[in-house]
Amino acid sequence: MPYRDKQLIVFDLDKTLSESKRPMDDEMAGLVRALLDIKKVSVISGGSFAQFQKQFVPKLSAGGDLSNLFLFPTCGSAFFRYENEEWKNVYTETLASRDKEKILGAFERMFSEVGFTRPEKVYGELMEDRDTQITFAAYGSQAPLPVKSAWDPDRTKRLHMIAALERLIPEFEIRTGGTSSIDVTRKGIDKAYGIMQMEKHLAVPRATMVFVGDDLGVGGNDYPVIATGVTIISVTGPDHTKKIIREMVG
Repeated sequence: MPYRDKQLIVFDLDKTLSESKRPMDDEMAGLVRALLDIKKVSVISGGSFAQFQKQFVPKLSAGGDLSNLFLFPTCGSAFFRYENEEWKNVYTETLASRDKEKILGAFERMFSEVGFTRPEKVYGELMEDRDTQITFAAYGSQAPLPVKSAWDPDRTKRLHMIAALERLIPEFEIRTGGTSSIDVTRKGIDKAYGIMQMEKHLAVPRATMVFVGDDLGVGGNDYPVIATGVTIISVTGPDHTKKIIREMVG
């Protein structure tokens, strides 16, 4: 297996360790705990640290050593590690207030250009300030998965939006995220940036990392990882990921 001699296993979160924005199930939590006994584990996602605390952390906090677990929310623009029984923020690439205002203004202009109309029913925030990242979600950040999945399954709508945004705010990193969202961060921050930060802060060479994710195709939010040269495992969803982890801990 390509991961037997690897030091660090890096996971995407949504549709890899759990369904989109849904808590990780007990079976996955048990497998991740077993993996933490033998490997370092990082999780990188476009979601905020608050989302990690809802979706991922609770099932692991009940017991066991988390010193081998490293969290990289908002595509690696922040890093948290577990020390002295609490999560410590190692760094945060915060967007300045003026940058947030510029990004939000660009979205408003883009909406007019492409003819996007806010849905009558929005679940959560349409535009979410994640401090290090601004995220647009077509039906809101907490929309049900069937609603999100049906809006832009082939990314055509979002890629059209991104083309307009890249013209309006070329100084920022803009990419599709999740099932129906667009993420904007400081230039150069994506999951490849996150991998480089793992190499720097965890002192783990890229050659000894494995990345597991569901969105590695061109335009996917996991796609930038390929350029780092780490070993890649593409999965179709949490059940596939469980199979991979069983092989790792077996």
